[in-house]
Amino acid sequence: MIRKIHLILFIFIITSTTALAQSLDVHFNGLGFLDNREYKAFIPRSHTYSGTRIALDFGLNLDSNNHFIVGANALHEFGAKSFFGKADPVAYYSYTGKNWLFNAGMFPREALLSNYPRALLNDTLRYYRPNVQGLLTRYSNAHFTETAWLDWVSRQTITDREQFLFGFAGKYTPAIGGAFYISHYFMLMHDAGAEVLLPNDHIADNGGAQIRLGLDLSHKTVFDSLTVEAGGMMSLERERGVDGLRTPKGFVASAYLSYKRFALYDEFYSGKGSNVTYGDSYYQKPTYNRLDIIYTPFLFKNIKGQFIFSFHFSPGYYNDNQQAFRVTYDLGRRVLARFR
Repeated sequence: MIRKIHLILFIFIITSTTALAQSLDVHFNGLGFLDNREYKAFIPRSHTYSGTRIALDFGLNLDSNNHFIVGANALHEFGAKSFFGKADPVAYYSYTGKNWLFNAGMFPREALLSNYPRALLNDTLRYYRPNVQGLLTRYSNAHFTETAWLDWVSRQTITDREQFLFGFAGKYTPAIGGAFYISHYFMLMHDAGAEVLLPNDHIADNGGAQIRLGLDLSHKTVFDSLTVEAGGMMSLERERGVDGLRTPKGFVASAYLSYKRFALYDEFYSGKGSNVTYGDSYYQKPTYNRLDIIYTPFLFKNIKGQFIFSFHFSPGYYNDNQQAFRVTYDLGRRVLARFR
């Protein structure tokens, strides 16, 4: 009897929602990656990451602003025994307005948080943690963009720790079409531990922030894109009951230029080493420089394939390198049906 009631309620909800909906659409996209890392400075992170991710979701559009999206994002690592080693559910409500975006649920981080510096959020999150589980809101206009978000990492149980990330990031361009801009990034992980803390186990906070001044000279040179940035970084590290808040600081700078299918990206850090849990390990060093040489042989409307050759320079380690190939494809949202 209970099962029949649940079935009737489910059918009622679906039919009622469909009656109100204007359209039903589908979205398919994916990522294939082969990322070989030869890190002598960080042997535990010297791995070859390889696999493919595919994401499929369906959107129920109540109107031009309100949307419900459900689906899945599945990962297969090359050589793994099981076909899909991990499948992340996609299920969220999205409000899209003229200036506002609001997501609640489990939704893709790509294009929302993928612009964070690697010092704060490392690039393997793209491979192994594609979704945000929580909330995100964004306000944007012609001059200003600000994003605030909350990402729940682990729910507290007797053995599992309570962990969540939160942060905000934004960019301000004083003049429309101007070259100068200011950007900022902040994130913090709160680690409250399990229900029963073990001896010498403490609540911890870990994160960091950057503020950058930038120039976008893309429309003033022969290059397709040319940007330079410089600013400061500070990390936030604390184990409660053990020490106070530690705030290592440093200088950051980067430059990006592209011409047709070739691009160069260089980033530099100098200061006190920072131990940001979800950040790139190289920022633990007092100085660090990374040079990416990028070639894009496949560039079509919905498909992009890139080779990235990366060279990492840190004190005592000048031969660390990385070779990666990534192919991304996104067919966009396609309408399946429209309703009155």
